[in-house]
Amino acid sequence: MAEIKVPELAESITEGTIAQWLKQPGDVVEKGEYLLEVETDKVNVELTAEFSGVLKELHKESGDTVQVGETIGVIDESGEASGSQPEAAKQEAQPSAAVQQDDVEVKAEEKKQRPIASPSARKLARERGIDLQQVQTADPLGRVRKQDVESFSGQNVQNQQPQAETPKPAAAPKTAVSAPEDVPGKPVERIKMSRRRQTIANRLVEVQQTAAMLTTFNEVDMTAVMEVRKRRKDKFFEQHDVRLGFMSFFTKAVVAALKQFPLLNAEIQGNEILMKKFYDIGIAVSAPEGLVVPVVRDADRLNFAGIEGEILNLAKKARDNKLSLSDLQGGTFTITNGGVFGSLLSTPILNGPQVGILGMHKIQLRPVAIDEERMENRPMMYIALSYDHRIVDGKEAVSFLATVKELLEDPESLLLEG
Repeated sequence: MAEIKVPELAESITEGTIAQWLKQPGDVVEKGEYLLEVETDKVNVELTAEFSGVLKELHKESGDTVQVGETIGVIDESGEASGSQPEAAKQEAQPSAAVQQDDVEVKAEEKKQRPIASPSARKLARERGIDLQQVQTADPLGRVRKQDVESFSGQNVQNQQPQAETPKPAAAPKTAVSAPEDVPGKPVERIKMSRRRQTIANRLVEVQQTAAMLTTFNEVDMTAVMEVRKRRKDKFFEQHDVRLGFMSFFTKAVVAALKQFPLLNAEIQGNEILMKKFYDIGIAVSAPEGLVVPVVRDADRLNFAGIEGEILNLAKKARDNKLSLSDLQGGTFTITNGGVFGSLLSTPILNGPQVGILGMHKIQLRPVAIDEERMENRPMMYIALSYDHRIVDGKEAVSFLATVKELLEDPESLLLEG
């Protein structure tokens, strides 16, 4: 018998939560094959089998918290799959030919009832109590995606509304609908927060309790940047096979401003200030499991194409739930773009232990005074800088944001800044 133990996940992570078992007792397991998915504070990790054999026991179930090094199951290296028998036993119970056939059919039926689905789709289905077998998908390979579960859930809610009186025959899942005592007779749904969502919530509250956070605002005339993009986008794409977006301009402007105001690229450690001489810029991304901030390493050494390519790669990994811990660790400053969701103005929360975060917002045509006599409609964007007032004074913060504004309104200066 070989024990299945939780391996070292990362230097700073000592526990996780079992999101789902990909194998069940009685299943044949090959060495290197995925066994289960473990949700940590930052990423989901798929654990593989270190031995070949038959999965005999599960010591922990989905939703259980497990520690690094803990035994969570057992593999029988000499065992056979459930439903198979030794030859002597087969001869002894000869009337069992039909029974054996039934076992094979049952085994096949069990496999059929476990549809192929992405981890995010399985997680959402568990949270909403949805049987993945009932979910229809347009994927040519039959893989159930997160959007398929969301669509099925929406249709299911609509279909169930006129049948509210009909009780469900199936047992209620862990996320079952229940009515708390303070709102009797009202429909509610209790959904357990994922480990990552709990971590996000705790860190955001911690930052607001420990940092002296302030936010300052400015606005940028995006005319020049948009003209450069319009003029250069086609040739840029031909040369680099990546599209020229706004994030590379903002990343370049932020790095240049950080060089002028280095305290915004620092952090507090005890009674000391750690000044960072490198520029690893975090880019906030909305992922299926919640907000994540993958990091563009050494952004000061990358050109526009390098920055755009790295952001594209990290965003894809975030959507596919493939980010590694190394993609998320570190970071000296963060940029978040609420404008992609239509936000006109916001006060971003610091991504501790960093002391600065820049918020981008929606580009909107607004009348702007060109001089004392002329007005023009210009594409304007509000930008916000939240900062830790413990080490960053108002003068530095305002000057930093003004520098970002000036660089973006004269994008050719970004080339001179390197």
